[in-house]
Amino acid sequence: MTDPKETRSPKLVSQTVMRVGALSGRKPTRFRFLPTSDERGLIAKSLNLINLPSLEMVGEIRPEGRGDYTLEAKLTAHAVQACSITLAPVQARVSESFVRRYVAQFEYPDADEYEIPEDDTTEPLPEAIDLTLVATEALALALPLYPRAEGASLGEKVFAPPGAEPLTDDILKPFAGLAGLASALKKDPS
Repeated sequence: MTDPKETRSPKLVSQTVMRVGALSGRKPTRFRFLPTSDERGLIAKSLNLINLPSLEMVGEIRPEGRGDYTLEAKLTAHAVQACSITLAPVQARVSESFVRRYVAQFEYPDADEYEIPEDDTTEPLPEAIDLTLVATEALALALPLYPRAEGASLGEKVFAPPGAEPLTDDILKPFAGLAGLASALKKDPS
């Protein structure tokens, strides 16, 4: 993105859908995506959130080479998720910078099996870049997968048939007692 110390402030586009044909082929198109309360409600519903009090995505779409574009943005949000154990509300704050590369000559691999490249930010150039979808995807990737409320824990459930010794986590960890054995050997090497 451009240097924030620029003397003049850039003109920000506030539309939600950016038609690729209307983007400049020479200079960046800067945007600020600030969804309304209703739009945040739809995003929260699509991500199974309790609430999405705030969401903002600011960035730019730059031309790269002949017909390719790079979207670089910063997403900030405050979301309320359900605890994965108790379903109690859990606050989450997100501040993530990310990049998406849109390639005009993108080709999907045609092999049955292929290795996913480390740079997974590249995708085919669409006719339009929907900032709502980009922000929703970036938020989904940034939120904790299994949010936990403070003090929430799964505990340990032990099941066994009558007369059998139950298997506990300690029994199932065969190397758990080695640390104690190693320290005992250090004290008394005989």
